[in-house]
Amino acid sequence: MILTPSIKRVVANIRQVGLAQAWRDLQYIGDFKAGQFVGQDEHGNKYYENKDETLWRHRWVDFASHDFNASQITPEWHSWISHIRHLPPPQDPVVQASKQPWQTVSEYLYRSRSTFKILTRTYSPSTQPHWENLTGTRGAFKTYSTTKPKIEAWEPTTAKRS
Repeated sequence: MILTPSIKRVVANIRQVGLAQAWRDLQYIGDFKAGQFVGQDEHGNKYYENKDETLWRHRWVDFASHDFNASQITPEWHSWISHIRHLPPPQDPVVQASKQPWQTVSEYLYRSRSTFKILTRTYSPSTQPHWENLTGTRGAFKTYSTTKPKIEAWEPTTAKRS
């Protein structure tokens, strides 16, 4: 089943957010979206909600970086955007109660494919700061080994033509 937006909905959303933002949403999200700003996480991702939209498509994220993937969403916001929690993290009493005054403020390096930023976040020693999944990128973990590899890489050679 393909859900195509109605012309009335598209025109109303363009009027609400403006032509430039509507074009940007079409390029990044693939749809004309307009809704209420709910919050922003420590990575700069912005979260929106529009309860008049189709069910299960009424919450979305506007990523801070242009080269984004789903692992850049923090766990608190992931539970909200996946409809596990009804309230967004700034309004959810359970999430707010999990932040204790004794927790220390620490700096950490947030690595992204294109940028390096130093951010400040409050977290307890038992919880680690959120990192995106770097598999398949230059920042992916690679083990160091001093043993000779069992397999040699194939080096193609070309014969000269006469």
